[in-house]
Amino acid sequence: MSTADPVFVGVDVSKEQLDVAMGGDGSALRFGNVENGIANLVAELRVRNVGLVVLEATGGFEVPLAAALAAAHLPLVIVNPRQVRAFACATGQLAKTDRIDARVLALFAERIRPEPRTLPGEASRLLDALLARRRQLLDMITAEHNRLGFAPKALHKGITKHIRWLQRELEDVDHAIAQSIQASPLWRAQDDLLRSIPSIGPVTSRTMIGTLPELGTLNRRQIAKLVGLAPFAQDSGRFRGKRRIGGGRSDVRKALYMSTLVATRHNPTIRAFYQRLIAAGKPKKVALTACMRKLLTILNAVVRTGSYSQPSIDLT
Repeated sequence: MSTADPVFVGVDVSKEQLDVAMGGDGSALRFGNVENGIANLVAELRVRNVGLVVLEATGGFEVPLAAALAAAHLPLVIVNPRQVRAFACATGQLAKTDRIDARVLALFAERIRPEPRTLPGEASRLLDALLARRRQLLDMITAEHNRLGFAPKALHKGITKHIRWLQRELEDVDHAIAQSIQASPLWRAQDDLLRSIPSIGPVTSRTMIGTLPELGTLNRRQIAKLVGLAPFAQDSGRFRGKRRIGGGRSDVRKALYMSTLVATRHNPTIRAFYQRLIAAGKPKKVALTACMRKLLTILNAVVRTGSYSQPSIDLT
């Protein structure tokens, strides 16, 4: 291993190729996004003093490379493309090509230094894929029901048949998700623990396990920020804008939203908190968002401590 200064590497991943920049000002190399190309890239990096490799999440094209880098014990982080694009604009880099993107990623690695993260195992990736497939099927079922409302009667039979097929596929995916949870003692214990909380059903519990593995490892502020439930300010001078939430893991927020609607009626802790906010004059949407944050805090505390004791749990 070289004793030179660490090299920060950016890799722009596409379906067919990998554009690699060794440093923000370095020349870009190109490898095929196939087994041999990935092996050659890893070999190239292993003889260098790599400080960090940064990839963008590309919907799955980055997974083989990320797995190979992790197996080679190279420091790696997969980042949100929006964050990198905002960084590029902030540095004045408006042009966008694969080679330019690789250099921007390398510069991002050097300047921002995001913390390397351990890649999820095969079981975690499978569960995440099953949850994503479940969301896709639900979207397709909703779309077909909407079409049924205005389609000519001659098309109703075909659309209805497709809906029934999609529903059977959804049942198969739900069964596969349940089997994945039951196959892991850790996930099974977490699932039982989460579902012991009033208003938390199987969909929310499994979404938390598959999409929010950090649950129980962060404090309440960190987990709220990660999910996108931490309000951020929009102030300038004397102007004080409304606090808003956004970003983070939208799939977790959607599941948490549905559970919170139930919790405001059936979870004693959340119901009392919601009613107190409404009585104080808070708009219902604001009160519901605050309840989502409180419910997430409960889930985080329950996973961290391994127990759920009613009627109270520390929400501060």
